[in-house]
Amino acid sequence: MNYLRTAILLAGLTALFMGVGYLIGGSDGALFALVVAGGMNLLAYWNADRIVLSMHGAQGVDERTAPDFVGLVRELAARAALPMPRVYVMDNPQPNAFATGRNPRHAAVAATTGLLEQLSRDELAGVIAHELTHIKNHDTLTMTVTATIAGAISMLAQFGLFFGGGHRDNNGAGFLGTIALVIFAPIAAMLVQMAISRTREYAADEGGARISGQPLSLASALAKIAQAAEVIPNETAEQVPATAHLFIVNPLSGSRMDNLFSTHPAVENRIAALERLARHMGPSSGGIRARSRGPWG
Repeated sequence: MNYLRTAILLAGLTALFMGVGYLIGGSDGALFALVVAGGMNLLAYWNADRIVLSMHGAQGVDERTAPDFVGLVRELAARAALPMPRVYVMDNPQPNAFATGRNPRHAAVAATTGLLEQLSRDELAGVIAHELTHIKNHDTLTMTVTATIAGAISMLAQFGLFFGGGHRDNNGAGFLGTIALVIFAPIAAMLVQMAISRTREYAADEGGARISGQPLSLASALAKIAQAAEVIPNETAEQVPATAHLFIVNPLSGSRMDNLFSTHPAVENRIAALERLARHMGPSSGGIRARSRGPWG
């Protein structure tokens, strides 16, 4: 089902990409956009994870450079019956994390230095288990491909604004059409991100809580991350807002139009769902037990 969903998503974004190309250059622009979109679809499937990690300056770590963090990821991956993912750290003061990769055998988990410094081990375990659930459910393929192509749509719209805005003798929509696409194409891409991300976050929260055994620790982590995201800017995410839906909590400050539509459910609702799950699971939930605080670097 996830592969079918990804195929439908790619088709829809390709059509949107072609529409932007038509408004910029008429039928020739649409044809050019189709060729570019075909190449991008292949690139997104095979290399979108590396592209996204590079966008956020993520650096790979291992047992030698980050033994505690990598060890925690390894323990949780074993609990989730997943292959060990690649582990990355982003030098960023905002606590946050995301997972990426086209399938569980080619997956990666990335956390910011702010996350490793500000969360307890149980809280960090809940966050990483959430991301591992995205990998287990194959959400990462859909979410990463969406980030890559949605970003390209926004860039193509900006390109159309600055380089001509369509040619009337080639069936283009002209300058007014270009202004419209600059406004609406990124919003359309954002709506796709919302549809993809919001429906998967609750499932990943529940899966993460069950893998870590600590639903209340994950709830505490979500509260901390959401509070910090309001006051600690994630400058990299602000520069590439098309990747915002990848993170466990929306990393955007809300000061830009990029955050007009939230890509995540309300944190309060997610916490309430985890509290209900904690009551259902009972007091003996078998959580991760180790040092209470970081650093995990």
